Amino acid sequence: MNQIVGSHDLLLVTLDTLRYDVAEELAAAGRIPNLVRHLPGGTWEKRHAPGSFTYASHQAIFAGFLPTPAYQGPHPRLFAARFAGSESTADGTFVHDTPDLLSGLAAVGYRTVCVGGVGFFNGRPPLGAVLPGMFRESHWEPEFGVASPTSFEAQVARAEQVVAELPDEQRLFLFVNVSALHQPNWFHLPGATADAGDSRATHAAALEYVDRHIGRLFAAASSRRRCFAIVCSDHGTAYGDDGYTGHRIGHEAVWTVPYAHFFLDPGASR
Repeated sequence: MNQIVGSHDLLLVTLDTLRYDVAEELAAAGRIPNLVRHLPGGTWEKRHAPGSFTYASHQAIFAGFLPTPAYQGPHPRLFAARFAGSESTADGTFVHDTPDLLSGLAAVGYRTVCVGGVGFFNGRPPLGAVLPGMFRESHWEPEFGVASPTSFEAQVARAEQVVAELPDEQRLFLFVNVSALHQPNWFHLPGATADAGDSRATHAAALEYVDRHIGRLFAAASSRRRCFAIVCSDHGTAYGDDGYTGHRIGHEAVWTVPYAHFFLDPGASR
């Protein structure tokens, strides 16, 4: 990462609440082609989330604790605050002397930009301002939120605007919290109804919706120079698994998440 930070733009996309099993099934079935073409080997990596709900997980992610590979470590991290005795800081880790990754990247010249999605990024109550307040620039509109059937399209349009307005020489760390997979998501499946509610099938349909538009985000993020991208879930969610629904619980469907990182070359496919 010490060769990447400073020379590349950086993109972090959290597919909020995306389950690993759903992501894996759709990739194998060819239902998310725009994502799969960028996944190393065409598959997601199985990892464990650092938290069981959005706020906790993003606090950890923004401190450099990305989802952990689902096998025994220690696992060298991409980013880390300087901390004596850290077993996951390696020679290739980008180490910063600030308490979080955002301020660490800002200290080396990055413009840090958040395009929020779920309520923890809406800036409305004080709690909703904590995470976006860590960025130099943050954006949230009701159209980006969980209740909007076109949330991801609106988020991508804002990201395109952000990139277009930056000076060419300005390095960018762009973060997008994708809200489309979060409940409610029933409206992404044709024929589904609010009365029937959300399900594993509507969750999958929401991922297909995101896939249809994510090429535009990748194209914008790599439009000025080569971009290093991380795409992952912050946690999963349960749809009746062992009697559980939702997240902020200690269940396999919540802790197990998909992860990938890869490079986007300038002119990446829309």
